[in-house]
Amino acid sequence: MFNKLFKSSKATFQTFNVFYLAFLLGGALYALKTFHSYMDVYEKVILFGSVGFFSWLGWKWNNFKKITILVFVISLFAIHLYQGVLANNEQIFLLKYLIASQSAIMWMNVFFVLSLLLYWLGLLTKNNLIDNIASSFTFVAVLFGFIGLLVRWYESYLLGLDIGHIPISNLYEVFVLFCLITSLLYLFYEERFNTKKLGAFVLIVINAAVGFILWYTFDRHADGVQPLVPALQSYWMKIHVPANFIGYGSFSLAAMVSVAYLFSGKKILNSYLPKLAVLDDLIYKSIAIGFIFFTIATILGAIWAAEAWGGYWSWDPKETWALIV
Repeated sequence: MFNKLFKSSKATFQTFNVFYLAFLLGGALYALKTFHSYMDVYEKVILFGSVGFFSWLGWKWNNFKKITILVFVISLFAIHLYQGVLANNEQIFLLKYLIASQSAIMWMNVFFVLSLLLYWLGLLTKNNLIDNIASSFTFVAVLFGFIGLLVRWYESYLLGLDIGHIPISNLYEVFVLFCLITSLLYLFYEERFNTKKLGAFVLIVINAAVGFILWYTFDRHADGVQPLVPALQSYWMKIHVPANFIGYGSFSLAAMVSVAYLFSGKKILNSYLPKLAVLDDLIYKSIAIGFIFFTIATILGAIWAAEAWGGYWSWDPKETWALIV
């Protein structure tokens, strides 16, 4: 009987994998057919390269498949509601209050704040139910964040074909990206190491970024889509920035788990946190991933600088500290 259940579960898993791959390919072909006039050759290569990358991530982490499917289905629904008219984000209820880019990102912020509070409550009370709710809220925050970025991408093209661009070009957008990548990395390790006790620490750095997003939105009023300056109108940006922020997210995850490592030696939290060997392994793996992607991003940045400004390296503070890291 056990063998039958195992075979049935394995067959269901394989069926879901096939469905997921078909979904990704179908989505890529639909995007190519619908938005080909907006895409250059590099964006088309990135589109189909993403299919392979997302397939690999989904194979490694089953929950990533669910996130991907939900994000793309809801984002396409939001795009359908726009009907090619940007003003609909103020006219249609679901867009205005839920899935227009800025609304979705605000919901992301709300769920990240709630997640942090619940993770700490679950840690201090040793309540697994609260831990599970906190983890679920983090998933919901990631869902809203990616919907916000994808819909923002579409909104940028509604402003004009010459204005449209991938939403990773200003501080508002990259801080959203930082929140999402750091959260995804944490959620993956949360499942892999079977512990939800570290969310109380990791969500601190994510909520620091949320605080910046809120300040940038309500104080600076700088959350709108802006045309790219000439130096950013490059296909290198589409590769360099995500690689950089995978590095930043990995290093931030390692840093916050290191804080947990230090606190695990204190009597007040010693019995609440995972074993030191688990923390050490997670820190090592996070730093390793961060080093790989940050190195790739630094090399890509040098190539981009040579194309944009005529020199691979100018020893400005950011470049210098990137080299030190």
